[in-house]
Amino acid sequence: MDLSRYRPNVGIVLLHDDGRAWLGRRAGTPGPYNWQFPQGGVDRGEELEAAARRELREETGATTVELLGRTHDWIAYDFPANHQRRRFFSRWIGQKQMWFAYRFHGADSEINLTQHHEIEFDAWRWASLDDALMSVVEFKRETYRKVLEAFRPLVS
Repeated sequence: MDLSRYRPNVGIVLLHDDGRAWLGRRAGTPGPYNWQFPQGGVDRGEELEAAARRELREETGATTVELLGRTHDWIAYDFPANHQRRRFFSRWIGQKQMWFAYRFHGADSEINLTQHHEIEFDAWRWASLDDALMSVVEFKRETYRKVLEAFRPLVS
C-alpha cells in the first residue's frame, strides 16, 4: 500500500494499572460514537515517540507514564467521503498511525483536558478495551481492532 498520501500520525493507548484504557469524548462531536484514544500529527523532524508523548500531554495532561510498547508498522485508515476535513488535511486521503501503549502511574487529578489551546476532548473515562472498540466512530474501528490486538497482551 502506498502511504505517501496519508498524514503521519501517532495514537496512544493509555492504560490504568487495572487494565482499563483512557478514552476521551471528542469535543463538539455528537454521540454515540465520539469516544477515542488520544492521537495527533507528527511535526516535521519529530521522533515518533516524542510526538506520542507530546500529544498525550497536550490532549490529556498526563505525563506520569511508562512506555510499554508500540506497533511495528504504520496502521492506515481512509477518511470517509463525507468527512469534513480542515483545509490543512485536504491533501491527505487518510492517516497512517504508529501506536504507542503507556501505563499511567499518576493520579486521576493529573488529567487536564485544557492543557492545550486546541481542546480535543470535553470528557474522559477509564473503559475496557472492548468498550473502546465499540465507542469509536465506525471508520476508525478496524484500526482500533488492530491496535487492541497488538496491545491486549500488555493489559494486566
